[in-house]
Amino acid sequence: MTTIRTIIVVAVKKGWPMYQLDVNNAFLHVDLDEKVYMRIPQGLNVSAPTMVCKLDKCLYGLKQASRQWYSKLSDSLISKGYSVSKNDYSLFIKSIGSHITIVVVYVDDILLSGNDEKEMSSLKLFLDAQFKIKNLGHLHYFLGLEILSESGGVIICQRKFALDLLSEFNCLDCNVVASPLDVNLKLSIEDGEPLSDLFLYRKLIGKLNFLTNTRPDLAFSVQLLSQFMHAPTSSHLSAAYHVLKYVKGTLGQGLFMSVASDFSLHAYCDSDWASFPSSRRSVSGYLVLLGGSLLTWKSKKQHTVSLSSVEAEYHSMRRVVAELAWLTRLLHELSVTSIFPVPLHCDSQSAIYIARNPLFHERTKHIKLDCHFVREKLQDGLISLSYLPSKLQLADMLTKSLSGVTLRLQSEYKLLGANCKEKAGQ
Repeated sequence: MTTIRTIIVVAVKKGWPMYQLDVNNAFLHVDLDEKVYMRIPQGLNVSAPTMVCKLDKCLYGLKQASRQWYSKLSDSLISKGYSVSKNDYSLFIKSIGSHITIVVVYVDDILLSGNDEKEMSSLKLFLDAQFKIKNLGHLHYFLGLEILSESGGVIICQRKFALDLLSEFNCLDCNVVASPLDVNLKLSIEDGEPLSDLFLYRKLIGKLNFLTNTRPDLAFSVQLLSQFMHAPTSSHLSAAYHVLKYVKGTLGQGLFMSVASDFSLHAYCDSDWASFPSSRRSVSGYLVLLGGSLLTWKSKKQHTVSLSSVEAEYHSMRRVVAELAWLTRLLHELSVTSIFPVPLHCDSQSAIYIARNPLFHERTKHIKLDCHFVREKLQDGLISLSYLPSKLQLADMLTKSLSGVTLRLQSEYKLLGANCKEKAGQ
């Protein structure tokens, strides 16, 4: 979804139109490169009961179908002068001089944008002749994301999905809470009684995870609750329902993508050292903004135990630097240049010192690879490091439970859209 959000932000800031297309019966257009046989369908009379059908084209449910469809669609786009992005294979770009056309494909859903209206019209006719497409007009609902126009930009939200989720789990009339999780809650694998229905918990967490595509305020909570998928208990399920109560009170929230022509990148990273009592592993969190619009974020438990809070912060720094290396290449393909160096804001002065210091010490030799990577990107000019007090650290919400997260994001930093509820209801 990061690629989708990035394209929407760039299109909004550059004033490009965005269209959505849908391919009718996409997999049925595809020929097979190998021999595949199937049993005789029920109701079809054949001369011998041992006969089978040989497939000439793909069917839905066939494991080869997705690969073959992508191959045929990409060959068609390449024949029209498009090239496959090296940073995301679902992205196709055609650039001639100052004109650019962008195509994003997700199975049979297509997002089309750019500044060459003639080329986009020609492409629609070409795809319709090849595959029979539905032209769904301007971008408004794509992959479960609602795109709502505002005077100062657009809001991306998932209000319909959230309402369906609350209805499915009988929480439409529940009381609302101020934070996704209780700030004093400490969950462990031993808490509560084991659940008899594991599928209920896993389904709820899976759907909450999809909701995090437009709700960074849920990222830490979902990341925490996902760690108990193998053996959930009543305490874990109760905490998951607490998240639903928070969603009920924040249905109108979404990401606000500003129309302001500011293409400066800013990154924030943070960690919470040894926060998991069972393993004493730390949590990394980061987020990246383009011109004040939130592009990408992550809340993730670190793979190894950090021996100090500085080491935990440095692991988090390395993670966001890797994301920035990929993101800047993607933006360059979308004709967004002159974004270096990217300011990286960290609230650990020791981690910043390690990145700037060309010497390795005894206490940092076990994280030498991380040190080399971050330092190399710093010397290459990809990032610049700056200290930020913890109270101003935006990534703090991705490493621990906080109260009033939504209010802070909305009022102080304008990262969440506040009018999604009213707009979506019209």
